[in-house]
Amino acid sequence: MEDYQEIYSLYFQDVYKYVSALSRDPSLAEEITQEAFFKALKSLDSFQGQCKLYVWLCQIAKNTYLSYLKKHKEPEKEETLTSSLEDMMLDKESAFLIHQALHNLPEPYKEVFSLRVLGELSFRQIGLLFGKTENWARVTYHRARLTIKEELK
Repeated sequence: MEDYQEIYSLYFQDVYKYVSALSRDPSLAEEITQEAFFKALKSLDSFQGQCKLYVWLCQIAKNTYLSYLKKHKEPEKEETLTSSLEDMMLDKESAFLIHQALHNLPEPYKEVFSLRVLGELSFRQIGLLFGKTENWARVTYHRARLTIKEELK
């Protein structure tokens, strides 16, 4: 297992960006990220490597953020955590309609949307896969999402 300081240095910024996107509050994101790393340190021995370390850290951060929301009773922020399109994925019939619309999307929209929603990759990671920028991945995902929403209307 890597040294904790090295893990912190490598992943803090990315986990912070992830939490910042969830919370839309830089100071809260920093607090949640620090708490998530503290929790990760306490349970580092339980990390079994079944997923990437970055994914594990983001999951801890997400759960820490959700616990914060429940504790501080901020349901309006909790609702912004996932958009209506992602919520529809939970319903099997709606999920089928979304998959149908996704199937009709041209590339690279189909793959970018799948990597983001189903693969849970960051925009930075998606951009790296395509040899493009993080911003390109964000714009492509946004356009794919809008196209799917239009098809569902």
